[in-house]
Amino acid sequence: MMNDMEVNEEKTLGKVFSIGKENPPIPGCTVSKTFGGDSGITYFSLAEHTDISAEIYPYHKLLIVAEGSVEVYENDGFSQKLRAGECILTETDVPVGMRTAEGSVYTEVAIGKESRMNELVKAGEVFKLEDLVPYAEDKIVNMDVVHNDKMKLVVMAFDEGTGLSEHAAPGEAIVFALDGEAVIGYEGEDHAIRAGENFHFAKGGLHAVKATKKFKMALLLTLE
Repeated sequence: MMNDMEVNEEKTLGKVFSIGKENPPIPGCTVSKTFGGDSGITYFSLAEHTDISAEIYPYHKLLIVAEGSVEVYENDGFSQKLRAGECILTETDVPVGMRTAEGSVYTEVAIGKESRMNELVKAGEVFKLEDLVPYAEDKIVNMDVVHNDKMKLVVMAFDEGTGLSEHAAPGEAIVFALDGEAVIGYEGEDHAIRAGENFHFAKGGLHAVKATKKFKMALLLTLE
């Protein structure tokens, strides 16, 4: 018998979906749901006027905001407000908290100190994943953002008409469509995807990507 988490994962598997819409905040509450076992990937839903108090973590947190806005703060007065589509890498070994006035849904990725992080990403700075890679004529440009033994985050830019041939991933994966439009072929079916939408691959699921317009995406892959 499947539990609620397994049912929710099944709902999104092999489909275009929205992380924000699938994880709506519950009034007055903070809700978290893990993705991909012990990969360190978690969906967070914060109701309006909720606060995850500042605590010390021995690892970075990468926040990718899907809906609303969230303020990342430290006890020394540091504060950065993130809106939908924005990201931040938190500091380690200092108290860090998250709070929101209007409510927020975001994906949090735990990144240990042993992880290999791209030098373009600096802790404490707000950025957008799509800004990390440029488009190139008739080419696909990709960048490894972070990589450890449990997960990998890659950002890719596809010129119109370019794509990836059918292949399978070693673990579950989430696609974040960042800009433009594409078609994802998954297990024999085509799915149109646009900026702001997500797609969920199963481990071993055969898939392909074809950019119908210029297209940027982030791929958050669990490694099993």
